[in-house]
Parts: sequence; structure tokens; C-alpha cells
Amino acid sequence: MSKAIETQLIKVANVDEIPNQVGKEVIIDNLEIAIFRLSSGKFKAVENKCPHKQGPLSEGIVSGEFVFCPLHDWKIDLTSGDVQKPDDGCVRTYHVEVRNNEVFIKI
Repeated sequence: MSKAIETQLIKVANVDEIPNQVGKEVIIDNLEIAIFRLSSGKFKAVENKCPHKQGPLSEGIVSGEFVFCPLHDWKIDLTSGDVQKPDDGCVRTYHVEVRNNEVFIKI
């Protein structure tokens, strides 16, 4: 028997509060999440801790659909959460929705 997992959309910002290619940290309950607006206009959200040394990804450099950890430059795919080889690991990703100029994360 499977249990249904309850999810909800949480408003985290207005669109204009998240600059292009700069991360923003949001905290929802005890979750630390990094949200990004890419140069393409898409929004992505991932766990805000690099799997290597827990560097704050919201402070990393964004390039395309990747963020580089500010501590040791690990490259993380903002869509899949995967770390680029030869490094190894992943971070949790979160679904982002934009409605009426407001940004929501699905938890």
C-alpha cells in the first residue's frame, strides 16, 4: 500500500526580486533552497548546499543552466541536480512555477 505524498506550492518571491543569473536563498521550514533566474528567463531551484563541502549554492556563479559552488567550483546542473564529472554527487531539485508575477516552489 502506498501513501500519497502531500505537496504544496509556496510563494517565495515576486519575479522582480530575483535578478538574472544571481542566486537567492529562501528558507521554508527547515529547508534551505537556492532559487535562480537564468538568462533564458527560466527559474530553477535546488537544495542550497553543495554535496562536496556544503557550500551555499545561492552564492555561486551561474552560467547557462549550471551553478558553480563558491567554495571549490563544483559545477551543478540546475535541472537535474547532478554534479558534473569528474566530481560526483547531486543536490535535490524543486519544481518552480511563476503565476501572475509571483514565484512559487513546490514542496
